[in-house]
Amino acid sequence: MKSTSLLAAALLAAQLGGCAHAPASQEVAMPASLDPSNPFASAWDTPFGVPPFERIREEHYLPAFEAGMALQRQELRAIADDPAPPTFENTLAAFDRSGALLQRVSLVFSSLNGAHTSDRLDQIAQQVAPQLSAHEDAILQDEKLFARIRALHLQRDTLPLDPEQRTLLGEVYLDFMQGGAELDGPKKAELRRLNEQLATLMVQFGQNLRKDSNAFELWLGSEAELAGLPDSVRAAAAKAAAERGRPGQWLFGLQKPSLLPFLQFSSVRPLREKLFRAYTERGAHPGELDNRPLTKAITALRILKARLLGRPTFAALQLERRMAKTPEAVRELLGRLWQATLPVAKREAAALQALVDVEGGGFKLQPWDWWYYAEKLRKAKYDLDENELRPYFQLENVLQGAFLVAGRLYGLKFLPRTDLPLYHPEVRAFEVQEADGRHLGVLFVDYFPRESKRAGAWCGNLRDQTYRGGQRIAPLVTNVGNFTRPTAEQPSLLSFDEVSTLFHEFGHALQGLLNDTAYTASSQNIKVDFVELPSQIMEKWASEPEVLKLYARHHQTGEPIPDALVAKIHASRFFNQGFETLEYLAASVLDLDWQTLETTEGLEPTAFEAGSLGRLGLIPEIVSRYQSPNFQHIFSSDFYAAGYYSYIWSAVLDADAFEAFRERGLFDPATARAFRELLARGGSEDPDVLYQRFRGAPPRLEPLLERRGLRPE
Repeated sequence: MKSTSLLAAALLAAQLGGCAHAPASQEVAMPASLDPSNPFASAWDTPFGVPPFERIREEHYLPAFEAGMALQRQELRAIADDPAPPTFENTLAAFDRSGALLQRVSLVFSSLNGAHTSDRLDQIAQQVAPQLSAHEDAILQDEKLFARIRALHLQRDTLPLDPEQRTLLGEVYLDFMQGGAELDGPKKAELRRLNEQLATLMVQFGQNLRKDSNAFELWLGSEAELAGLPDSVRAAAAKAAAERGRPGQWLFGLQKPSLLPFLQFSSVRPLREKLFRAYTERGAHPGELDNRPLTKAITALRILKARLLGRPTFAALQLERRMAKTPEAVRELLGRLWQATLPVAKREAAALQALVDVEGGGFKLQPWDWWYYAEKLRKAKYDLDENELRPYFQLENVLQGAFLVAGRLYGLKFLPRTDLPLYHPEVRAFEVQEADGRHLGVLFVDYFPRESKRAGAWCGNLRDQTYRGGQRIAPLVTNVGNFTRPTAEQPSLLSFDEVSTLFHEFGHALQGLLNDTAYTASSQNIKVDFVELPSQIMEKWASEPEVLKLYARHHQTGEPIPDALVAKIHASRFFNQGFETLEYLAASVLDLDWQTLETTEGLEPTAFEAGSLGRLGLIPEIVSRYQSPNFQHIFSSDFYAAGYYSYIWSAVLDADAFEAFRERGLFDPATARAFRELLARGGSEDPDVLYQRFRGAPPRLEPLLERRGLRPE
């Protein structure tokens, strides 16, 4: 169901005619019960209906949540009590329109709770999660409402429905079925209890992880401890220390812009190990922030929920509404890729061990050594140094490069706006227009780490695209990241991995901006193993030589990246792909193993994880991308639970889809129009149908294997 499930997904991140904007009064009915001084109680007279962040205070959220739930109950009661026979318009379309106020406050709250939270917002999240769960359960278990929806579902083959309406009917019907609509009274009560507990524990898991991650600090006070670190890395660490009131020292933490350069360049092996272990042990420290008990508790509740709904496992329940359909299909794909990847990763490990031996290291390669020796080997093998690349990837230029690609493909324009409300001074806003100047939406970007922001990068919405009264409601989309900060000496210079991440999240943003569906749920119900297609395909343009020459310019001279350096990037494109793919696949299998459990009796989380990865045959030099106590994707929300495999499922699609552009031209207008249509349809049709309409055939695995160099030698 769109309103409350949306919040649960957003708390993880989250997560996805030419009028200037629709007035807020046309989007949301305002309840009389809400205090008029509450900003959620009135129309927003800001440009494009952007939330007036400067007026919204923490104390406004709970009353707005409560009013939103009360209003939706009234709206749905009117549908259920309608004496007229159910029709698509008086039942399904009305159901889709309901809960607009609740969605409005949910999107604003979840955006801030992920990107700029506080102790009070965390408390509100804990308080409201079980309330929203109970609200959703009450709706999905409403017998009168379900009777009308079931009546339409039984007539689905004779009703005059277009593809989007047919899809919406099927999705809403499945929502009710998975929500326990056909259970008897005691079982409905039990499902409500399970969902309420899950909602609380999943929010707690994410909050614990953020706090535990922020608690670790590696303070250095001597030149010897900084051995091997480039000047830019030292400067960033010195700035971080000075901001904490300790000038003359250096501070490193567990955010990727601090963590990865240290692992890549520090020649002080014990410090690499200390930082690496701190990262992999997040959420696994005894005390109030220990997530290990939560992994078991969440899994136990999910098992009971699946059993109550007649499914053998939680994975079986989750995969009913994904492209893969079954756990067996997921395992089959992961198994094929594991067999292709493991030999490559073993060869990479052997090459790094050989480098250790040549240097007289006298030790066996460990996971905290991988980044350091991989960087050395890349330099030796391809004459390519990460620090040689960074000067060409100034954040502003990379962002403009992403805009340029969207302009060349879809004719979009991104205009800076300094008159829009922002939730933090570091956020920037861009109005997005079509080539002819028609308003399409607004993009907010928020790229630097801070303690009030969770780790990682994500795309979210402050408002989804939909239609009201025949008028398009334009989306308000956010891109949030944790990239390298600027220093006094230089602007923000990105690693190539950060460049790829920026393009990745921008791909999600494009789908949100280009979405053009009639119903709100159609923009939200994109299957998780399809949702990464638009993001991952955008990464392909970032590394194309033709595109690199357009945006990669030296931050001091303005000179475009030299052909020789582009050639080195291209020559090294397969480098370390065994490692990157294997650590991801290990996490995907670990996720599936958790979600296919049928009991947690006698289970000890750490031992369970070790057994899962041991059966895989994961080599000791590589660890899973996430460990269970910090696997936020699968334990902070149901969205990616039994679905972390989706990145590689989508990778099969995006590698095959990008071949269409390579065959016809990177910016071929006809291909771009066809792909834009795929993006615009959101969740309005079966993704297999959408993909084959674009490509003319099912996706092939071979392009993915080719792009990652996973062919046998």
